[in-house]
Amino acid sequence: MSQAFEPPIGYTANVPERTQVLVIGGGIIGCSVAYHLTRRGITDVTIIEQGALTGGTTWHAAGLVSQLKSSHSLTRLATYSARLFEELEDETGQATGWRTPGSISVAADEERWEEILRGATMATTVDVETEVIDLDRAKELWPLLNTDDLVGALYIPHDGVTSPVDTTMALVKGARARGARVVEGVAVTSLVGKNGRVVGVETEQGYIEAETVVLAGGIWTRHLAATIGVNVPLQACEHFYIVTEPLDGVEPGMPTLRDPGGYTYFKEETGKIMAGFFEPRGKVWKLDGIPRDFSFGTLPEDWEHVGPIFERAIHRVPALGECGLQLFFNGPEAFTPDGVYYLGEAPEVDGCFVAAGFNSVGLQSAGGVGWVLADWIADGHPPMDLSSVDIRRAFPFQGKPEYLQERISESLGLLYAMHWPFRQYESARGQRLSPIHDRLEAAGAVFGEVAGWERPNWFALDGQERVYDYSYGKQNWFSASGIECTAVRTAVGLFDQACFVKLRVEGPDAATALNEICTNEVDVPAGKVAYTQWCNDRGGIEADLTVTRIDENEYLVVTAAAAGTRDVAWLRRGCRDYDVTITDITAQTSTLGVMGPKSRALLTTLTTAGLTNDEFPFGTARRIEVAGHDVLAMRMTYEGELGWELYVPWEETLALYDAIIGIGDEFGLKHAGYHAMNTLRLEAGYRHWGHDITDEDTPLEAGLGFAIGWEKASFRGRQALLAQRELPRTKRLIQFRLEHPERLLYHDEPIYRNSQLVGRTSSGMWSYVENRSLAMGYLNYPGGVTKEWLEAGTFEIDVAGERIPATASIRSFYDPMNQRVRM
Repeated sequence: MSQAFEPPIGYTANVPERTQVLVIGGGIIGCSVAYHLTRRGITDVTIIEQGALTGGTTWHAAGLVSQLKSSHSLTRLATYSARLFEELEDETGQATGWRTPGSISVAADEERWEEILRGATMATTVDVETEVIDLDRAKELWPLLNTDDLVGALYIPHDGVTSPVDTTMALVKGARARGARVVEGVAVTSLVGKNGRVVGVETEQGYIEAETVVLAGGIWTRHLAATIGVNVPLQACEHFYIVTEPLDGVEPGMPTLRDPGGYTYFKEETGKIMAGFFEPRGKVWKLDGIPRDFSFGTLPEDWEHVGPIFERAIHRVPALGECGLQLFFNGPEAFTPDGVYYLGEAPEVDGCFVAAGFNSVGLQSAGGVGWVLADWIADGHPPMDLSSVDIRRAFPFQGKPEYLQERISESLGLLYAMHWPFRQYESARGQRLSPIHDRLEAAGAVFGEVAGWERPNWFALDGQERVYDYSYGKQNWFSASGIECTAVRTAVGLFDQACFVKLRVEGPDAATALNEICTNEVDVPAGKVAYTQWCNDRGGIEADLTVTRIDENEYLVVTAAAAGTRDVAWLRRGCRDYDVTITDITAQTSTLGVMGPKSRALLTTLTTAGLTNDEFPFGTARRIEVAGHDVLAMRMTYEGELGWELYVPWEETLALYDAIIGIGDEFGLKHAGYHAMNTLRLEAGYRHWGHDITDEDTPLEAGLGFAIGWEKASFRGRQALLAQRELPRTKRLIQFRLEHPERLLYHDEPIYRNSQLVGRTSSGMWSYVENRSLAMGYLNYPGGVTKEWLEAGTFEIDVAGERIPATASIRSFYDPMNQRVRM
């Protein structure tokens, strides 16, 4: 069975010599970006499409517009899409097919049900209406549904469906009415850059000069982006759905049904059922490049691949096993290594923006994506925190074909799999290894992956299987991680921090450039470590890291592994007008963290250097000899204890590790992993960039005012922070302890004060010191979030629909005066 598709009648203008913004790709994403740009007053916009509008993926999209996503920010974008599509026909006069039949998500086990409930509670923070319904009600709304094995159902009444083609054409009509032009049938063959900035493109009909280029080319984007050195790690996969013959019991207006445990969604379509599949392992298609003229092509049926999932679909909707099929459809869609799309300005090239890799949610994301990307281009910054979709989270190794071949197959399958806390990818592992990887493995390490690095998340106990047993409760590593935390709190723990990104910044302008970028003062004596943020002009936090002065014209910048691409790009752009050289030395320099109250005693046996408070104060760095190795010892901590980070040449790390381990038993040394580190930093109140602090949170709101160099004449964001300093703190990051002996917090749980919603959690972890779950979260109150306001209220946190009492505190629950790091 196949489907013939007639492309929409489009608009074809002549290829311009110049345009302010060139949008490459005439699918719904590119058209939404153009529409929103013209709404912002940027009307010199050209959409260029190699085939006809809606080609690629848009024309065969299922038309679903669901609002509830995996995070707060993604849900905000999806809810905007729903509002836009509802209004678009009235604005443009172009019918869109928009309607709101709602949706039902069902669970066949308690853990899936908890996942759905956690998502529903998060939805309340974005004003998405949800309703837990009983199974009789679910059956009433969806008569063909088999409920025999279900444990719960969630109804979202305002989820919608729309016609992908008609909605795209409405966006185009709105954009053209405000001056945008459309060029069809012309392919862009390469992008052209000059001095680190995109300046235009080469097409089949000649050169187009452009100030800004938006890559919205769907499955073609990776290869086109590579022509200018931009890394967009996405890959086409085959995506399958079937459409039945008309069926009795399928009524117009039935809600969309999602059965994630069965890897299937079901949509009513003019008396028929469309059933789409997200099988556990996807089929990668055309790794070496997509044919130029494939815009409206389809792929062969593959019942062998889809058959097991179709059997699950029949179980949930038995009528599928007895009806005829009108269509078996197979068409490619773009998927990314982490299952989340890419947005934003490329880190490699200024003025080159990306909107691609939509993992089958392009239609429902298109409105929100168009809004935020247009604002980003118009204002020079995004209108909200987009770190979870930012293209700057990608890494070069992810663009390798062999990596994509392995990982993309898995990432497609995870769309409907359980989104377990701490879930680890299984494919394409071992991309980047620490120099002590084998030693850690022999010591019982169970590895996770961040930015391609294999990092020890926890160390298995004797006889314990080295695998994750996932749940929303205390997982199988709970006891092991507790032992690690106790060692760091009472003795000493050893952390492998090889993955930390290390940047050497040197040159005659190094101090001047960094002092303009950093909020804290970094024009300090050699050997001084500055904990600092990098802020944008609005005072929002773009990075959270340390800057150590090594010499008069040399600094060491250390940041988190996951932030490497982003922070390097921010640093490069901030230093462009200065005489500065930036060198990534991560692969040449490893780091061992020796943390805990006995760390001084342990290291004293390996070095003759003085380690007392007078000789080696907190917040300083010195070159010392440890076990015969020349290391840069930095007295800093992310665990809230006395300790040192030892920066050592890569090739010497193994010998230094062996020396530390060799005397470790005497001091109660334990290996410690990143789960322990997360617990320890949360107990101590240390923020995590991307969760507790983002580019829409300021240091003042985040309680980091101590890291601002107010006496400096200038730094980026200073004016915004000076203005905010004079105002009440209406938004503030607060510590919470959940008063329940078992329940765990993760992120995005709603926070209530006196039964009123006042915020949501940003991160959470179990505390072995408090024997409770701890979290951070921003609270909002127009009169100011003060100590008195906190003490006058009663707080609860909603965990999967259950409001649980919580204790709020401005300071950390562990060592609130931060004294232990200065022991």
